[in-house]
Amino acid sequence: MDTSTARPSVLFVCVHNAGRSQMAAAFLTHLAGDRIEVRSAGSAPADTVNQAVVDAMAEAGIDISAEQPKVLTAEAVRASDVVITMGCGDACPVFPGKRYLDWQLDDPAGQGVDAVRPIRDAIETRVRALISEVAPGDVTPG
Repeated sequence: MDTSTARPSVLFVCVHNAGRSQMAAAFLTHLAGDRIEVRSAGSAPADTVNQAVVDAMAEAGIDISAEQPKVLTAEAVRASDVVITMGCGDACPVFPGKRYLDWQLDDPAGQGVDAVRPIRDAIETRVRALISEVAPGDVTPG
């Protein structure tokens, strides 16, 4: 039986810094396993995850070095149950009946791993709370 359609789908969007949405998506994938379908998106094909983000995630035991954030499309928003906009809500296409959350976080673009760590930790805390809302049960504190 195909259970993929039963899984909640979460899309993380950060228009100006794909690293934030990639960090959030990586944590959700890591912590929730196969219970949630996860995607992340940015605003342009040139969006990349900066090395400080990769290094900060590696410290947390998550390898995102090969990940490439996807370009934000209306189809991606339409296909998601929950859309998390990270400081860029006005730039995200809005659809009636879609559940949106907006996280305001400092932007680690162009900064080193020391600046990214507290953002990473804040994202992990919020992702754990999101799992409890979207797919309750089986969340093991780390």
